[in-house]
Amino acid sequence: MFHLMITLVYIIPNIYVCLRMMQLFVNKGQRINYLLIYFLFALIYPVSNLFSQDDTGFWARILTSTAGYLLPFYLYLFLFLLVLEFVLLINLIFRVVSFEKLRQPGIRTIVLSVLVSLSATVVIGGIINFNMIQVSEYRITVPRKLAKIDHLKIAFVADFHLREQNNINFVKRFKKKIDEINPDLMLYGGDIVEGNRSNNKMAELENLLGQIHPKYGVFGVLGNHEYYGGQDKGNFFDKAGIKILLDSNILIDNSFNLLGRYDGHFNNRKSIEDLMKSVNDSFPTILLDHRPTELEEVSKTAVDIQLSGHTHNGQLFPISLIIQSMYRLSWGYEKIGNTHFFVTSGIRLWGPPVRTTGKSEIMVIDVGFTAK
Repeated sequence: MFHLMITLVYIIPNIYVCLRMMQLFVNKGQRINYLLIYFLFALIYPVSNLFSQDDTGFWARILTSTAGYLLPFYLYLFLFLLVLEFVLLINLIFRVVSFEKLRQPGIRTIVLSVLVSLSATVVIGGIINFNMIQVSEYRITVPRKLAKIDHLKIAFVADFHLREQNNINFVKRFKKKIDEINPDLMLYGGDIVEGNRSNNKMAELENLLGQIHPKYGVFGVLGNHEYYGGQDKGNFFDKAGIKILLDSNILIDNSFNLLGRYDGHFNNRKSIEDLMKSVNDSFPTILLDHRPTELEEVSKTAVDIQLSGHTHNGQLFPISLIIQSMYRLSWGYEKIGNTHFFVTSGIRLWGPPVRTTGKSEIMVIDVGFTAK
């Protein structure tokens, strides 16, 4: 159903782009060839959806990879064409350039080249941005209560979406970056792995993540993609050294509570009120929840810090504007009441490997425990 919705959203603007570009830029004698070439490329994304994510065959990989770049390319081609329409409307009103000059083949070739080049440039920039690991640093203070420690350095990531097709070198760079950060606590905010897979490449990913050994351990929660893929038994996490918290709490070093919630897709998810009944609020409390959907409710509890992901910060403009309207906090940091909320844009993505909003991010949160 999700792919069907995306396909419909993809096809309808593409029909407009195809017909309007033919009208603006293609001579009548070349229109059949144009239509054949356009639809050959435009159909790659719908056809790629006929293959399952587990299909690692040659043509499946070629089509899926190509579709991942064509999807944002057509999005930005559509947007830049709308900008051109606006410019043509302004020109129609004020007659800055004559119609005869606009119809000249040289002018049409230049405009078409600009449209395609701008769209391709945005996608290339999004690919570069997607493959850069960036660190976002924050400093906060929370009441010490009965904590024995004065300071806690947290490294937090979400939305790794690990599967066989992942670039091993990226995970190696991630592991190296974590080593450089040297956190006291490593936390994963869900959508870590796609399904329950087991092969040599996944074993290498497990081994890499399993080499991360901060002072207070490595913990995580499940996201909606673990729910879709049936990855709730934890075999990947066990091998990768990640302790998954399933609506449960652990008191670490007799200093702070670490609480992890099921994602909302799981039917047995407890309410935040029921979950907090198991928590000794004489200690600071850190909460992991994949989606940032109940901020106001959480802010009324004794939770000091909540860490979430899921939103990807919209990934592509202007989808980011929709995501911002859906969540009070779609990315970054906000303090509500006495609770500090963090939402990461994710270390990786699901879908097109292009990111024009947000960044491939590791959040580093330096927590000071104070007497107040």
